[in-house]
Amino acid sequence: MKHPVPLTATKPSPRVIVVSRTFDAPRVLVFEAFTDPEMVRQWLWGPDEWPMVDCRIDLRVGGTYRYVWGHREKGDMGMGGVFHEIVPPKRLVYTELFDEDWTGGETLVTALFDEKDGRTTVTTTVRYSSEEARDGALKTGMLRGWGQAYDRLDDHLVQHMAKE
Repeated sequence: MKHPVPLTATKPSPRVIVVSRTFDAPRVLVFEAFTDPEMVRQWLWGPDEWPMVDCRIDLRVGGTYRYVWGHREKGDMGMGGVFHEIVPPKRLVYTELFDEDWTGGETLVTALFDEKDGRTTVTTTVRYSSEEARDGALKTGMLRGWGQAYDRLDDHLVQHMAKE
């Protein structure tokens, strides 16, 4: 693994966080890594002790997705949602709700994929049900886990491009 690239995270309004990270990969590949279940399984978890054990994606407007992570001692943590907008390879808009709702209700997520000179910046905006829900989510260490997942994604993209 290379040295981790830090996320940028901002709170532009009381219910919103915006997280951004740049990858050395074309956006078509980065978009695929976010939407292909086989690729998602390889990177989308935070700490190593929470690997993804189930990943289902019905990538169409109105389609659903389901992610489950498993921990040897703490059991499973699952979440899912519905796709509202899909513009490959530029934009995804979807809802997100954890089975054990620790984020204060459903969130609305918008992920933008912007490429410049072969590098792709993913900017994700998450709108929570309230400021309290947003701040509670941030207190969970979510950004640390997000950063770990993106570091894993970065490694996955490098390996994928090396195979081609």
